[in-house]
Amino acid sequence: MTIKTKILPLRFYQQDTVTVARDLLGKILLVKHNDKTLAAKIVETEAYLSVNDPACHAARGMTKRNSPMFENGGIAYVYFTYGMYFCFNVVTAQKDQGEAVLIRAAEPIANIDQMYRLYRDFDPKKPKAPLPQHLLLSGPGRLTRGLGINLAHNRRSLTRDRITIATIPQKNETTDSICVSGRIGISKGADLPLRFYLADSPSVSVRPSRRVLDRSSPLASQSF
Repeated sequence: MTIKTKILPLRFYQQDTVTVARDLLGKILLVKHNDKTLAAKIVETEAYLSVNDPACHAARGMTKRNSPMFENGGIAYVYFTYGMYFCFNVVTAQKDQGEAVLIRAAEPIANIDQMYRLYRDFDPKKPKAPLPQHLLLSGPGRLTRGLGINLAHNRRSLTRDRITIATIPQKNETTDSICVSGRIGISKGADLPLRFYLADSPSVSVRPSRRVLDRSSPLASQSF
């Protein structure tokens, strides 16, 4: 399956982090593996901020692990967590600011058979029944497993060919409702409304009580 896409420029990532988290919804995440490009539509994100956000990795300053967050927006921040899986984040804003957007879930679009192979190969000692396609990338750990994202992608530019995020030119603007809620799986700052997702996507990882953004409000303004 061939998809004509236009890679997002660096300036997209160097905006306000909440704006980036919202505007990433509906964009296409592209990951190259040898001669194949895996494609998935981003349907769920979480913003992590440098001010008044105790859940942000940068809240206590720079470390070796979180140092990519302190670069200019437009690179990947990948880390291993719980001794189980990787999380893929998009670094945002300006150098030394320490902010990022976690990509929580996506809908598989292209080369889905390869996604299943990567998911299975991540932990071959624990075979499981295949996930339904709409759940294959549903959640940050599933997303990185299915797309083969690991520490080799850490600090990679998101404007080059190995891992990129793009739009589909001439595609009509999405009519999907965007929902906002508190973030998932954290103990601090969970009540902050910094999680965004497409209301009608079957690939969203968790559906808590939520509110739908008024698309006429500044928070809901977007372009795809």
